[in-house]
Amino acid sequence: MLGAALLVVIVGVAAATPWIAPYSYEKTNLIYGPRPPSWDHPLGTDELGRDLLTRIMWGARVSLGVGILATVVSLTIGVSYGALAGYLGGRADRAMMRVVDVMYGLPYMFLVIILMVLFGRNIFNLFIALGAVEWLTMARIVRGQVLSLREREFVQAARATGGGPLRVLAQHVVPNAVGPIIVYATLTVPAVMLEEAFLSFLGLGVQPPMASWGSLASEGAANLDVRPWLILFPGLALTVTLFSLNFLGDGLRDALDPQVSR
Repeated sequence: MLGAALLVVIVGVAAATPWIAPYSYEKTNLIYGPRPPSWDHPLGTDELGRDLLTRIMWGARVSLGVGILATVVSLTIGVSYGALAGYLGGRADRAMMRVVDVMYGLPYMFLVIILMVLFGRNIFNLFIALGAVEWLTMARIVRGQVLSLREREFVQAARATGGGPLRVLAQHVVPNAVGPIIVYATLTVPAVMLEEAFLSFLGLGVQPPMASWGSLASEGAANLDVRPWLILFPGLALTVTLFSLNFLGDGLRDALDPQVSR
């Protein structure tokens, strides 16, 4: 519940940033320059004199947006692929899961970097690239659920009434596997956010003047010795959000687990 409450606050602030941000996002003040936290700038300013609090608030929109949208891409691919493999079974299932095993053997970040280099470094391609490599575990989870559900009585009854494979999957099988899907989705968002932060740290994520928490931390790391606040506050925002998402995922897993004693 604490994780959920913190996430509500963080998402609310990110959504309201255009109206509540204390300063302009892109406006620079080279004369003012980088300064530590003060009354006018509670989290200090960066190398170009931009308010760090404002930058972190706008960065929250990018980091959360990348995490959520890439997770949606991952869910779409993983649920569809895993459900189809589990429902078909037999040779089709084995062939489809061998593809997943092969992709598991490839380094995720290497694939993402290749996709970003091939298709360009922009925010839309970042969504697609991260989502396209995060669906493997989701596919395995959904396949396992479908394998345990496809021979249940209600699924057999749906087949007996003339339901085709896609209809049975969409209306009867996948809805009964929604619990594990929701739980893993909440755990995928922080994983994607960490990957985006790593890419931004390498300079392959969001491009200036847009900023995410990862790119802000990257800028701060270059001046860690003399201006520690530039990496401290973006890192703290990322840490709190990731912990909250993981706590929420753990709580949902316990709440939806039928084996947990009540």
